[in-house]
Amino acid sequence: MPRLPDHTTPEPVPLVPEITLHTATDITALWESTGTPDPPFWAFPWAGGQALARHLLDHPHLTAGQRVLDLATGSGLVAIAAARTGAHVTANDIDPLAGDAATRNAHANHVTITVEITDLLDTDTDHDAILAGDVFYDRDMAARVLPFLHRAHHRGALVLIGDPQRAHLPRTGLTRVATHDVPVPHDLEGTTRRTTHVWRL
Repeated sequence: MPRLPDHTTPEPVPLVPEITLHTATDITALWESTGTPDPPFWAFPWAGGQALARHLLDHPHLTAGQRVLDLATGSGLVAIAAARTGAHVTANDIDPLAGDAATRNAHANHVTITVEITDLLDTDTDHDAILAGDVFYDRDMAARVLPFLHRAHHRGALVLIGDPQRAHLPRTGLTRVATHDVPVPHDLEGTTRRTTHVWRL
């Protein structure tokens, strides 16, 4: 398993300052140090995750006491927010470095989460709530994520999506429940703020 690099600094999340994440200080140096071809998605608080985490902390009744799955957890931001509400959280990703980052960030925020490194998208889940922050950035990813979320919804799960108007977000079947103006890293997004919505499937 690749070793989690040290090119990060604990920083409060801009929209969710109650939560601290180990955040990249130099994107290029961090990526090179991982020794993997995959970008370090786990080293930043992405806009969709920030909005979703904010929504959970502002409405803790949504996940309190529930069995929650944070899909494509990355840094673990959304999983940590759900755990803060009293949820029993599984943070899922396919990148072992994301699992390490989520574990480290959960420890830094004094919450407990279960980390699961596997591809769940062709499976079914019995969680009470599914959380998906910033997962519609790519056509292929969207084509696999959406059926997974629909299956969970049809079984009665609460499905919440945080998305900063990515190109592959579905245009139908969603109800907007919140909107946030989210600070983002200019190096990643080409801007310093993104209007980001929280949707319920």
